[in-house]
Amino acid sequence: MTIISWIILGLLAGAIAKFLLPGRDPGGFIGTTLIGIAGAFIGGWISARWMDHPITKDFYDGTTWAAAIGGSLVLLVAYRLLFGNSRS
Repeated sequence: MTIISWIILGLLAGAIAKFLLPGRDPGGFIGTTLIGIAGAFIGGWISARWMDHPITKDFYDGTTWAAAIGGSLVLLVAYRLLFGNSRS
C-alpha cells in the first residue's frame, strides 16, 4: 500500500474508532482524524514487528484493518486519558 492508502485507511479507522468509542473528545473531528492516521501507522507497525503478520499490499485485508482500528482505539483512549479533562 502507498502512503496515500495508509492515510485513507487511517481516516476510516479513526472514524470507526470514534463510532466504537463515543463521547466528547478534546480534539474534535480533526484530532480524531489525526489519531486515526497515527493509529493506522502504529497498528500496522506493531502487527508487522511483534505479531509476525506482515502488512500486505491489499487494501482490503481484514488483519490490516483490525490493526489500524486497534491502534486508533488505543491512541484515542490514551488521548482521552491525557487530555480529556482539559475541556468542560
